[in-house]
Order: sequence, then C-alpha cells, then structure tokens
Amino acid sequence: MGRHKITVVGAGNVGAAAAQYCAENELGDVVLLDVVEGVGRGKALDLTEAAPIRGHDSRLTGARGYDATAASDIVVITAGVPRKPGMSRDDLLRTNHAIVRSVTEQVARHSPDSVLIVVSNPLDAMVQTAFRASGFPKSRVVGMAGVLDSARFRAFIAMELDVSVENVHAFVMGGHGDTMVPVPRYSTVAGVPITELLTADAIDRLVKRTRAGGAEIVDLLGTSAWYAPGAAIAEMVRAILLDKRQILPCAAYLEGEYGISGLYVGVPAKLGRDGVEEIVQVALTLDERAALHRSAAAVRELVDIIGV
Repeated sequence: MGRHKITVVGAGNVGAAAAQYCAENELGDVVLLDVVEGVGRGKALDLTEAAPIRGHDSRLTGARGYDATAASDIVVITAGVPRKPGMSRDDLLRTNHAIVRSVTEQVARHSPDSVLIVVSNPLDAMVQTAFRASGFPKSRVVGMAGVLDSARFRAFIAMELDVSVENVHAFVMGGHGDTMVPVPRYSTVAGVPITELLTADAIDRLVKRTRAGGAEIVDLLGTSAWYAPGAAIAEMVRAILLDKRQILPCAAYLEGEYGISGLYVGVPAKLGRDGVEEIVQVALTLDERAALHRSAAAVRELVDIIGV
C-alpha cells in the first residue's frame, strides 16, 4: 500500500496551512486544489521546496481540476468566501452553501470512499450541506470546529495559569460561533478541573474570549485565522488516517444523542479509520444541556434557510 492521499480544496491561507502541517507530519501526499489559476500549483511548489529543509518526503501537487484528486482517502473542504470585518458567519451562508455543494458533488464523484472534513463557514450548516450533497454515510462527513475552539480555550487557560499547554485539556461543544458551549467542568489542567483552579469571573472571561476567538483575529488581521485552523485540520486528519480512535470535539451528525436529531452539532467524537466511529455522550448539567440546545437551535435556523 502506498502513501495516504489527502486533498485540500481551497488553497487559501487555511488550506495551505493544513497542507503544510499534513505534509510536515508525513500524514500522506497532498493535493492542493484551487479554482484560481496557479494558486494551488504555486503553493504546492513552494511547500515542496521547503521539504528538504523541513525534512519530509510527502509529495505536494497543485491542481485546478478534480481529476488530480481521484481516490483520495481524506478530502478537506475549505472552499468559500472568507469572513470580512463586521460580517457575521451567517452572512456567508448562501454564498458558501452553493460553493460547498458544488465542491462536494465533484469530490464524491472522484473519491467515493473518502472521509470529508468540512471547514467552510458557517461551519455546522456547511457540514450538513456536504452530507446531503455527497450521499455519504454520516460517519464519513465531519466538521472541523471544536478542535480549533478547544485549542483556543486551552491556549487561554495555559496563559492564565502559566502552565504548559500540554497539561491543558478543554471541552467545547455546540455550534461554531457565538453560541458555542465551552464546558469548564470537563476542562482540566493535569487532570484537575479548571473550576478548582480559577475564579468564576476568570473562567467567564476565558469562555467569552474563546467564543470571540475568530472575531478577535479578524479584527486584528482583517481576515480569518489560518495557523490554528490548519493545525486543527491536521490533527483530525492524523486521527483518521492513523486510526487513532482519538476523542476530539467535532461537528458530527446527531440522531438522538444529547436529545438532538437530524443535525450536525459539535460534540466529542471518536475519530478513526472510518471517520466518526462513535459519538461520546457525557452527562451535562441542566444549564449546559440548555446551552447546547440553544446552540443547536441556532444551527437549525441556518440549515432551514438553505433547506438541507
């Protein structure tokens, strides 16, 4: 068996960062596809020329057409228009729905056995779009949001307590956006819940900063983040291709879990060779459950607008 094949659709900042992290970790060969002439090929060539310095042998190729993506093991969909300052994720809805649907139809035709990782915003509605457009089983269509959101929460907790990020585990559920649900009771530092280590005010401040993590970077840069999203994508790719059975927060399709049905929402999920192998259900307080259901309701509004 040869190397795994990873396709990244959309060679913008996020797609290129994901390609870089996947290649440097030798998770497989990477195809970087972009509709803009030269962009996929140019970035793939630049990354290829970095390989002797970074010390990896992953092959990177750029493309404009989907033939180059055939028989991919994983396809990461980052295509779509980015969020501009002052623009809500929901403003992106209709434009990106059309883009993601079209991309998914092509991907499903060329790589019918692949696992799809959707990154385009508004995230939860775009994963649902890809699920419907692909006709794939729910296990093979998953959204990247929770890994990024929990990484932000972990970074802020580590900064607050002046400890290694490696000691910090954070737990974030719900939709990717203003209604996300960080769960401090299950967020730990070396196994100790942060509720034992930080004041309620400090936790509240970190939760708010996590919720606004994407907007904070948009305000500073004038465009969306890419290093942390790229790293989050690579972690999910690694868990799936190496069959890690790693529990990561992902947008997964729920059919009754947590009292939610027929909807992609962020929950802890076990990722392995087949994609989402299990939804991990944890006990929630009444307040946490109510917050999760509010988040799901916000996702459902978007899904209803685009009819997926």
